[in-house]
Amino acid sequence: MPEAATGGATDSTAFDDAELLSPEALRDLQLTRMRASLRHAYDHVPFYRAAFDRAGVRPEDCRTLGDLARFPFTVKDDLRAQYPFGMFAVPKEEVRRLHASSGTTGRPTVVGYTERDLAHWADVVARSIRAAGGRPGHTIHIAYGYGLFTGGLGAHYGAERLGCTVVPASGGMTGRQVQIIQDFRPEIIMVTPSYMLTLLDEFERRGIDPRSTSLKVGIFGAEPWTEQMRREIEERFAIDAVDIYGLSEVMGPGVAQECVETKDGLHIWEDHFYPEVVDPVTGEVLPDGEHGELVFTSLTKEAMPVVRYRTRDLTRLLPGTARPAFRRMEKITGRCDDMIILRGVNLFPAQIEEIVLRTPGVAPHFQLRLTREGRMDHLTVRAEARPDAGPEARAAAVGLIARGVKEGIGVSVAVEIVDPETLERSVGKIKRIVDARPRDPA
Repeated sequence: MPEAATGGATDSTAFDDAELLSPEALRDLQLTRMRASLRHAYDHVPFYRAAFDRAGVRPEDCRTLGDLARFPFTVKDDLRAQYPFGMFAVPKEEVRRLHASSGTTGRPTVVGYTERDLAHWADVVARSIRAAGGRPGHTIHIAYGYGLFTGGLGAHYGAERLGCTVVPASGGMTGRQVQIIQDFRPEIIMVTPSYMLTLLDEFERRGIDPRSTSLKVGIFGAEPWTEQMRREIEERFAIDAVDIYGLSEVMGPGVAQECVETKDGLHIWEDHFYPEVVDPVTGEVLPDGEHGELVFTSLTKEAMPVVRYRTRDLTRLLPGTARPAFRRMEKITGRCDDMIILRGVNLFPAQIEEIVLRTPGVAPHFQLRLTREGRMDHLTVRAEARPDAGPEARAAAVGLIARGVKEGIGVSVAVEIVDPETLERSVGKIKRIVDARPRDPA
């Protein structure tokens, strides 16, 4: 019988050999793998050869981990410009799987995996599920989208690698998902946090107490979420809610994971992914503990190595705790490209989310709509009402949110409370920012 998935439970089976490395041994392993990965990229990816040559560096110039700062960054537009296979470092016949971004803002970014890449990916996701409290024999309900999106298949193969029973529910058909959870009795669910709240609403709509389900752990990723959202999910579902982090350009889910016994940030699996935090404006590498933009260099990827990939995610690096060998990253507070400058004030969706979550009568589903009247930008916060919220509760919520934004962030916004399930959803997520401002002429 598997050990129950509960917060605070640890045992020797929760660690693999890499997690037990000393910091010195880990750094030696990282440098060896980094030098090999830089050489692999330079020798087999024309883009990297040209980029290194322009920067005046070669792979052998990386003699210490700090020397990585001499190498050029990679950004998403670089990957788009090499569409579809220009970033691959192995012949096409060695690629066993392709994934791609949605491409809603331009060409999609395409990523490839060799057989060894897929094995490493399954390993780090299995490690992540163990860190979240999962054990062999547990049943895992996966409600991430399957297909070209990396979430569903990445979670799926990692759960199977750990020895779990997988329910490949994918996204959508919320009512059916609730029924499956009731019938199959999984201990763990892997899903976006916003879709978990949609499932919660469906349980309550059906008159089912969410706290009565078999679920013990929720592993949530694919979008930023706040401590307030964690508390709401944990209290209303009676589960442990932990964060998983990844991005397709670097691998997919499983780059970093929050440990259930501490819930104090995500341990980065540094034997496969080397992190840096840089100043978003200057690109200067920042010391651990300072907030900035997260950057990753892959250490073991064969099909598509990435060198100093700028994620646009904002966080800081901290010492390891539950997994002492690996540094932690704080929960993502926002993205460089999600920052809204409204009449001279910088704000992020996460700040609005904190205000929405503490407002009675409002569900944790919201959207920010930017418009322009004359020369002035305006922001409207559109939040969904809870099903039981009447006209008075909705009117009160408008005032509470507007006042909370004004007092907490320092800017005036309009607020609309819309009917439940009104805001458009895609792959379990609500699009947080809708920019309806007219485009400046080129």
